[in-house]
Amino acid sequence: MPRDTVDTSPRDDAIRLLARREYARAELASRLTAKGHAAQAVAECLEALAEEGLQSDDRFAESFVRSRVLRGQGPLKIRAELERRGIDRERLRAMLGAFEESGELDGFALARAALAKRFAGPGDTPRERARRERFLAGRGFDAEQVRHALEHAWDDA
Repeated sequence: MPRDTVDTSPRDDAIRLLARREYARAELASRLTAKGHAAQAVAECLEALAEEGLQSDDRFAESFVRSRVLRGQGPLKIRAELERRGIDRERLRAMLGAFEESGELDGFALARAALAKRFAGPGDTPRERARRERFLAGRGFDAEQVRHALEHAWDDA
């Protein structure tokens, strides 16, 4: 019998989703309600999963930040994505602060590395420099990090 016709509980669907990857609570709630589960049942299910340690916004955010840092994304983009996925600002501030203190989320170093990986040099014309600036801004780096990267990305080369 196809799975669509089987009556599944919110917990069954949540476990199936969480088996693939971590989800933020808000993201998981949205997916479960989209599957037709009642809002109250979803809320109860998510509370139980959190109590059992099967769903954690902290664990999701930590995993998400690490994966985005490995992709060469900047702090602004990472913050925006986490907010969009329902991570509250206090948790977000604490999580990003911890990553910055540990040195894992150094926007200046990430911007330099992303720029050096993508471009062979700073560019000879204003148009080429603007292209590099847009590249970094699109990756989620602020103006200060962009300026720093343009000046120092190729220092070691």
